Amino acid sequence: MAKLNILFVCSVNRMRSLTADQIYSGDERFNVDSAGTEPSANVRIEEYHLEWADYIIVMERMHRNKIRKMFPESYEKKPIICLYIPDVYDYMEQSLIDLLQAKFEQVYRTEIAPLF
Repeated sequence: MAKLNILFVCSVNRMRSLTADQIYSGDERFNVDSAGTEPSANVRIEEYHLEWADYIIVMERMHRNKIRKMFPESYEKKPIICLYIPDVYDYMEQSLIDLLQAKFEQVYRTEIAPLF
């Protein structure tokens, strides 16, 4: 079975999306990448990220809205799923890891895996 390309997105790509990228980087189900929506992001989201991704996983609704504004054509073509994880965690904080895994695995089981 082919790996799915999963893009994790938060604001500055330093805490939430970077943690998700790190914890899923060795997962045999996925190729993962991460980016941020803000100009100051470690890696700022670009069109090529969206073209590459099979699924875009955002941490907050505002990230989905920024993608829609920045890349309206790609926004219409790609599934964007929000995990609703607030920006209150540090990079690789155990409670963030636990929350990311619980929420993303739920999304994977209910919204992604049934399609494959």
